[in-house]
Amino acid sequence: MSENYDLVVIGAGPGGYVCAIKAAQLGLKVAVVDKRAEPGGTCLNVGCIPSKVMLNSSHKYWESKHHFASHGIIADGIKIDLAKMQARKQAVVSELTKGIEFLFRKNGVTFVNGTATIQGPNFVQVTRADKSQQTLETKYIVIATGSETASIPGVEIDEDRIVSSTGALNFTKVPKHLVVIGGGYIGLELGSVWARLGADVTVVEYLDRIVPLMDHEVGVAFHKALAAQGITFKLERKVHSVMASGKGLALHMLPASSQSTDHKPGDPVQVPEVITCDRVLVATGRRPLTQGLGLEAVGVETDERGFVKVDYHYQTTCSNIFAIGDVIPGPMLAHKAEEEGVAVAELLAGQSGHVNYGVIPAIVYTNPEVATIGLTEEQAKEAGIAYKIGKFPFMANSRAKCVGDTAGFVKLITEEATDRVIGAHIIGEQAGNMISEVAIAMEFGACAEDIARTCHAHPTHSEALKEAAMVAYLGKAIHI
Repeated sequence: MSENYDLVVIGAGPGGYVCAIKAAQLGLKVAVVDKRAEPGGTCLNVGCIPSKVMLNSSHKYWESKHHFASHGIIADGIKIDLAKMQARKQAVVSELTKGIEFLFRKNGVTFVNGTATIQGPNFVQVTRADKSQQTLETKYIVIATGSETASIPGVEIDEDRIVSSTGALNFTKVPKHLVVIGGGYIGLELGSVWARLGADVTVVEYLDRIVPLMDHEVGVAFHKALAAQGITFKLERKVHSVMASGKGLALHMLPASSQSTDHKPGDPVQVPEVITCDRVLVATGRRPLTQGLGLEAVGVETDERGFVKVDYHYQTTCSNIFAIGDVIPGPMLAHKAEEEGVAVAELLAGQSGHVNYGVIPAIVYTNPEVATIGLTEEQAKEAGIAYKIGKFPFMANSRAKCVGDTAGFVKLITEEATDRVIGAHIIGEQAGNMISEVAIAMEFGACAEDIARTCHAHPTHSEALKEAAMVAYLGKAIHI
């Protein structure tokens, strides 16, 4: 039997479920298919949400060990109940997945649990866990299947001792020594969790710096902050293999500049550097998840990296099939996928959906937090833009002093000729919340003067942004 819909969305992650709800609100009959029994995708079930729960819990423990005494709070004998911490994480995830299920019911969206295969331009076949099948007939299809962990040669993920981010969220005891392969957002966040809870953490990065796409000045400050918390960094290294060594693991790595482990007689022998540990987290990026969807059969093309090819309206090479989120090029961020989901729903309903890719914030939820939006200083230089910089340290911010965490600064980048804000980079407490003000400012084409002349409540961390805008606009702030 087949059921008829206006739209079938494949994938119930942030992009997919938001697209489905918005389309239903605009009058379309919508179904969402996902292989997980609970909606929310990787982000809610095994990614963004559980990692933020663990980051918050581990930060509270770390603060109790390192900051409470300075506030006059004596907390002796504090210890970790990891099982309870993990249970809280799962409870938060469960509450949020139930919330999406409620929103589906409220908006008339049909949720179908099973594996989807596109059988034709207007047909999606769903295979359930019990092998029964159901066919959904639809006018439009949106592919929102997200991404999966990308491993590296010589390293086989078993989700026990060698784990992806999923396994790293489910350790039943704190590792003695955790090695993180990859110095990006995911690896640094999860490395921070276990470092705060007592693990020795080593980050191995192929490039010469962590978070290489971040503004360089902020990236350097970020590296120093994490190193001061005890995280060890091995830069310009490539991992050759990870092998069992007694009850632990031996990670073999070589200089990033080395071409191969093979050598000819007379060539200098490259001796791998070895790190012994008990857990390895592979955080070397993610790749689009499109295998098994049947794209080739309906003429949906992908590029050399596996991303689905789409036009400016998210339309694939099959006219009634669209794609959003991690399966198409662009930053693999939940909020980016959500915006694309809304845009596609509006387009399918005859409206004018749009996403401004120049105003997509990104956040690392460590301590300190790092938030970024728009152009970095390096990108502005490369583009030949004459720019100005406005910086203000949290050391001079009264709210940061009250809280007792004055690390970091705000860096605002403006176009010299117009004073228009073209980028912002914040490292410090509340950075993730503060970046939203810049996003609104940039969306409306605001200048540094606009931010500087806007009254900010006192005392707040956001006053640091106002003062940075003063520096960019006038060349000087009030409080430094």
